[in-house]
Amino acid sequence: MDTVLDTQVWLEFLKQNWLVIAVALIVLFIVVNLVKTVIKWLLVVLIVGGLLIYSGVTLDQIGEVVTTVKNETVDTVKAEVMNLMVKEAKEAKYTSNGDGTFTIKAPNLELKGEKGSKEVEITFRGVPIGKWDMNETIQEYIDQAKNNTGS
Repeated sequence: MDTVLDTQVWLEFLKQNWLVIAVALIVLFIVVNLVKTVIKWLLVVLIVGGLLIYSGVTLDQIGEVVTTVKNETVDTVKAEVMNLMVKEAKEAKYTSNGDGTFTIKAPNLELKGEKGSKEVEITFRGVPIGKWDMNETIQEYIDQAKNNTGS
């Protein structure tokens, strides 16, 4: 009986709010087709979250889902960037900027850092993804880029 009641509640909600749902779907379609990867998924989460709030889902439930999705997205991006560092290390070019900073460019990655710093700023496919702590993979990438350019 609960299943029938839930189905009836959802059908009634859809009947009463079809215009809002249609507008949200159109906006989602536009966002998915036009916006860059990371920003696209953040907007999708916001739009879906807005619909869920409108439908009566609690903010705590949405917060848990958003946190989980954000953490999974960040972990996925970090894993993809680390894999790209290994794959693109031979193509990476090291440039000393003369002021103690350096830039490393590869087809999909750009790293900016300061000599002796424990952090680097990473841009992935043209989208800045923040400052990351130096680790073994990043240091090997930097060393390989230096070898590629003879610095």
